[in-house]
Formats: sequence, structure tokens, C-alpha cells
Amino acid sequence: MTEGYEFRKRVAVIGGGAAGMMAAGTALSEGADVTLFEHTDRLGKKLAITGKGRCNVTNDCSVNEFLENVTRNHKFLYTALYRFPPEKTINFFEALGVELKTERGQRVFPKNDKAKTIVDALRRYCKDAKTLFENVTSVKKAQDGTLEVKTLKGSYQFDSVILATGGRSYPLTGSDGSGYRLAMKLGHSITELSPSLVPIESTSRLCTKMMGLSLKNVAIKAKDKIGNTVFSDFGEMMFTHFGITGPMVLSLSAHIDAKDLDGMTLSIDLKPALDEKTLDTRILSDFSKNNNKDLLNSLGALLPSKMIEPFIEYCGIDPRKKVNSITREERGIMIKALKGFSIPLSKLRPIEEAIITRGGINVKEIDPRTMESKICDGVYFAGEMIDVDAYTGGFNLQIAFSTGFIAGENASKLY
Repeated sequence: MTEGYEFRKRVAVIGGGAAGMMAAGTALSEGADVTLFEHTDRLGKKLAITGKGRCNVTNDCSVNEFLENVTRNHKFLYTALYRFPPEKTINFFEALGVELKTERGQRVFPKNDKAKTIVDALRRYCKDAKTLFENVTSVKKAQDGTLEVKTLKGSYQFDSVILATGGRSYPLTGSDGSGYRLAMKLGHSITELSPSLVPIESTSRLCTKMMGLSLKNVAIKAKDKIGNTVFSDFGEMMFTHFGITGPMVLSLSAHIDAKDLDGMTLSIDLKPALDEKTLDTRILSDFSKNNNKDLLNSLGALLPSKMIEPFIEYCGIDPRKKVNSITREERGIMIKALKGFSIPLSKLRPIEEAIITRGGINVKEIDPRTMESKICDGVYFAGEMIDVDAYTGGFNLQIAFSTGFIAGENASKLY
């Protein structure tokens, strides 16, 4: 080596999303010569639409609390999260000039509610990388021990490569599963891919009748075909033309596999703060104020207007029956329905509609301390393409930032 020459490690980052930009910027800060490959027309395309365009950056909780919200392979993330926890993510973006705020459930958002602010900050962080908008077709070891990255436009040599191409959800944003093929060519195995954080379909036509209706402060229980509760939550959900969605439903989808939906029902407690006796008193009070009205016109104080007709149909009571003629037995049916409005669940929506992909690169094939491949030296992984995922609430983006940081840091080391 020529005296005075400073060797800079050549690092390729494949994928310009949250994990890729974090990895590229971190590698740059470690002194590496970084080339960032992105096969769409711009960086951060998927990140720009997360959180309905607001971008739930992270969750302001401790590492232990965080790990409780990881649904697959949480132990794999110990090192990454302790090295780059939510607190560091918050400090990182604030240092880049982004004002943040914390909302219900410790969810952290940009203060201006614009995901573009986060995308722009990450672009600034990795602006000194050479960015090539090219489609990578292969990564392989060259005869001299370097890594050869081939694209449709040419071939490039690197000392290390970070794969951060995302999963298969939202393919139009570039998250099309292409990175899995690159990893498989290197000898890696891919666990079964399926949607997670995705709406759920129902065969009940009542869902269609309530399409667009959002329920807040309700409790849900998902029960399997023999009646066991497999998931419960409290919060918000929404009915759609195909079934149900909303924060609680997305969390449920992260907790189950498609095969679990066989015979599964969702029981909704519409009045979780009231027991059956209190509800009966409430209903009698409402009826007394609407003594000569039809049942259809007497439930406005008890239920959202869009739910009244489907609720009465669910109970099997004549909607035109006068409330002064409603029997004690019929009131009992209504109370049971208010405490357990059940709909059958049929299947998860397609993976293209999922917020994240469940499955990915087998974690047994990745060193959790560095994110380096155990199969091919010099190859690192970051983000959604690894087989780890978590509930909604900023957890999955934090995983992208933590693994991206670890990968960028270690891929640029000279020893």
C-alpha cells in the first residue's frame, strides 16, 4: 500500500428504503465509500406512504417493552435494539432537524404529520453516497474475494454488500420480493412469506352494510373453531366492503397465520365499560324515552347510526316493532349482541395490501451481532427482508432503523 494512502471500504447498499438509507448513511459516517442501488425512480418511496402519509417513526418505549411487541424471532433483535434503541432513533431524527411528537400508545410521528419530512431527512443522511437507480440482478463472490454486483447496466466490485430490499408488500413502491431471489442465489433459505399487518375478510354481509364505520373504544376477542380465545385487544377497528380493518385488526393479523382463520370468529364487545345488568338498565331507560317508536328509531343513543339496522338484523328482531312491545327475552338477545357481536373471519387480504411481510431470510443464517451472513462473508442484511416482524405502532420501522444501523456499521469496518 502506498504510504499515506487511506483505504476506504467499498460498500454497496441494495434497496433505498428506510433500512437501506439508514445503512448507507451509517456506512458513510464510518468512512466507507458507499454506492446505493435503488430499482425505482426515487429513494424512500414506500416510507413516504407509511402511517397514512404521516410516518409512525418509532415507539417511545424501553427495549424490553419493544421486544414484547415483536411477534417473530424477538431474541434475534436483542443486540440491534440495544445498540440502536427507540431513544437513539428519536435523537437521530431530531439531530437531522426533524421535530417529533408522541401520541397515544407512545407512537412517535413528525410534528408536521408529513412522512416526507422523514424521507427527506434520511436522504440528507446518505446524500454523499453514489446513488444508482438500477435494477440489481445478482450478487456473487468474485475470484479475488470481492463481491460482484450486477445490474442491467453493468457490473461493480465491492468489499461488502448490504441487502435491504424490503419484503413483498406494496410492490408498486419497489418492495416486490426481488431481494429474496438475490439472497437465495447466495445460498440463503427463505421462510414462508405471508401478509402481516393486513385487513381480514369476512363472509358476513353485515360488514358490507357497515362499510366505512369506525368503532372506537371497543374490545375484541378472536376465537378459534372450538371457542378458545387466541387474541384480544381494546381500541379501534373499521368495517369495509370485504370485512374488517383498523389498528386492532392489523395486530390480530400479525398474531395469526392464514390457516388459523379456519372457523375463527371475531367477537366485538361494543360496550366494554358496562356489564349486562347495567346495559339492561340503560336500554330500558332509552326505551322509556322512545315508548311509541319503532325499534329502528330508538337506538340512536346506544349505537352509531350506520350500525343500527345491521345490529337489529343480527339480533333477529323486527326493526318495526314498537319498543314498548320488546320482550325481556329480546332485550336479553340485544344485550348479548352488544357484549359479543360476532362475525366470521375467512381469510387475510393479499400480501400486496399488507403493511409488512411475514417471513424472509432465515435468522439462523444471520449473525445477530453484526447482521452479516453466516453463509457468504461480506454480505449483510437489514430491514423487512429478515424474518422478524412486530405489531403496528412504529415497531417495524424501528426494526428497519436498528438493523440498518448495525449492518452499516459492521459492513464498513476494516477488520
